[in-house]
Amino acid sequence: MTDRPDPFSEIEELFEQFSQLGDPLGRAIPIDVVDAGDELVVHADLPGRDSETITVQLEDSRKLHIEVPQDDTTADGRYVSRERTREQVSRTISLPAAVDEAETEASYDRGVLTVRLTKITGDSDGTDIPVN
Repeated sequence: MTDRPDPFSEIEELFEQFSQLGDPLGRAIPIDVVDAGDELVVHADLPGRDSETITVQLEDSRKLHIEVPQDDTTADGRYVSRERTREQVSRTISLPAAVDEAETEASYDRGVLTVRLTKITGDSDGTDIPVN
């Protein structure tokens, strides 16, 4: 009788390898996109981040790019446990409709970035959106 490898241990090993890659699918920022008729509303979870460091850019009126740099602040003292991520995160999403770059606004409240984008029918070049 020959010993066959345990298929479950191979699966567990693959999951461990994928978890060490971080988030290879680029979904480090959880996002909801709501079609509210004449506008799109994007909600992005960015808990514990400083609004001045959040970069929001509209590209070609059809792609929204959100980026937050690495947070290098340290606590007073020594960490006993550290699970909250402070790494650089970014996410680019394709919007279901073209939006007017002049009619965009972004706000950050209680860890949630909200970007409001008014829909249009034409295309335009990319632009930065200030975060309040």
